[in-house]
Amino acid sequence: MPEAIERSLIEQLVRQVVLRRRGPCPKEAADPPSRLVVNASARHMHVCAADLETMFGPGHQLTPLRPLYQEGQYAAQETVTLIGPRSRLISNLRILGPVRKQSQIELAFTDAITLGIEDLPIRLSGDIAGTPGAYVMGPAGMVRLNEGVIRAAPHVHMNPADASYYGVRHKDFMRLRVGGSNGVMFDRIMVRVDPAFKLEVHLDTDEANACGLHLTREVELLKADS
Repeated sequence: MPEAIERSLIEQLVRQVVLRRRGPCPKEAADPPSRLVVNASARHMHVCAADLETMFGPGHQLTPLRPLYQEGQYAAQETVTLIGPRSRLISNLRILGPVRKQSQIELAFTDAITLGIEDLPIRLSGDIAGTPGAYVMGPAGMVRLNEGVIRAAPHVHMNPADASYYGVRHKDFMRLRVGGSNGVMFDRIMVRVDPAFKLEVHLDTDEANACGLHLTREVELLKADS
């Protein structure tokens, strides 16, 4: 048997033995099922049907303006005015569809300072108990939210195949490395797993601006213990 062939066979056998002993590393065993996307999520409102009718009139339905990255989600044409403490305003606050069971407003910390909310809690979407409220005005009326204004926790959407690849489960934490000239490591990226999700990290505008997200393509999602 030629020496070159014999050497290649020996190397192949050695690799097989090593892999059997250590087990395959997920990132070496297969290509990632999805391409990682990191997007900045600007301030916005999610609205329930009752509040939508109060602000825009009976029977009003949201009008899609443009689709978002996640299937079925969209920016609506409708915008509202958010009224905070001491009558400070944020106008042209975009509503995202479709409608939800409860209304909720997601702001960056800079937005909260503008609005006059000094201690804006960081929460996952939907976790609004005990959060600040606000008045929201539309063309047909105004609603008072007793709670529901939050700063959205940085998080990653993924489907079960993505979760298996990264070795994580729903509500685990991951790390996000953003490279470039102003590189940053985010240590608490909450995992959200659902079969309908596409792999996408959401940062708010403050976080995205701090790391110069729009200037770099160097992003990497890591397990919290890596």
